[in-house]
Amino acid sequence: MIRAALGRSTVERTPVWLFRQAGRHLPEYQEYKQKTGRSFLDMLSYPEDVAECTMQPVRRYDVDAAILFSDILVIAEAMNVKVTMPGGVGIQVPAPICGPADMKERLPAAEELNEQFVLERLGHVIESVKLIRTQMRKEDISIPLIGFSAAPWTLMYYMVGGSSKKNTHIGIEWLNEHPEASTKLMDMLTTVVIEYMSEQVKAGAHMLQLFEAMGMMIDEPNFNKFAMPALEKISKELKSRYPDVPLMVFARGASFANEQLSKLGYDVVTIDGSVDRSTARDVVGGRAGLQGNYDPRELIADHDGGRTKETVRKTTRELLEALGPQRLIANLGEGLGGKESTELVNEFVKAVHEESEKMIDSAE
Repeated sequence: MIRAALGRSTVERTPVWLFRQAGRHLPEYQEYKQKTGRSFLDMLSYPEDVAECTMQPVRRYDVDAAILFSDILVIAEAMNVKVTMPGGVGIQVPAPICGPADMKERLPAAEELNEQFVLERLGHVIESVKLIRTQMRKEDISIPLIGFSAAPWTLMYYMVGGSSKKNTHIGIEWLNEHPEASTKLMDMLTTVVIEYMSEQVKAGAHMLQLFEAMGMMIDEPNFNKFAMPALEKISKELKSRYPDVPLMVFARGASFANEQLSKLGYDVVTIDGSVDRSTARDVVGGRAGLQGNYDPRELIADHDGGRTKETVRKTTRELLEALGPQRLIANLGEGLGGKESTELVNEFVKAVHEESEKMIDSAE
């Protein structure tokens, strides 16, 4: 997995893991959640719950990485912006930041945003990373652990009142109406993201994934003006601290940014389902590897007339043939939503390994 990400040598088979591989599609997760009596967001405050949920897909599937079980908005919570997830309506921010004065009053001062801030406000996440590593050793599991964070624009988008289902205009309005405050907020969030991901590495994460999950909610000029400088600063700072820790980025819904992202020092650029596979390699050149972009709907048994192990293997082969088995981390173009069949997810993982190994062997 790390070799594929860094691209320093070839691999015998393409590695694979899945966005949201832990959580709602797993029956063992639903059972565990019911047993604890805690909500998803509440579970994130308990390192033992986080460790258990992180380990569940690793026990079930032959994936090549574990990923920290967490949420993209833990940084928002740490910065005094409450997040709720009532169910069925997505992420909610009941009291968003409503202007520069509100931002100044409610958020921590910029000079407070350092390593100590992360340890105080997000220490439970860092403890979770340590506990996961301990549990992996206990169970003799030697795959990498991926730490992650939301990117600054995604954090800002939710913190000022945007969501995936309504108020989708608010983020852009904020950028246009409050450019100075927006720049300051993005700078503050960038600092926290860097320190947060850095602490995850110190705690034992082997790889890092940055999610610009709301890339589709910002136009290209504003992305280049506000989001891209933050992504560049994060890459440069983390790579200067940890040059051998693979750094992956996913600008979901903003594929126009992928070429530039490949020039910023990220080892892997993730492509979503909208990206044309035939040109994806040309966009990133030899500067970065690719990750993605299998359609998770192919893993829903009753999708579009029915999906089977055979259809999964066929579409997996198409993914590998289009993107090539080297310098690739097979993954999804969108996270698992909860309706996927565990049998078909397992077949996808198996098919990536088996079909890529055949392709690599035949090319030698």
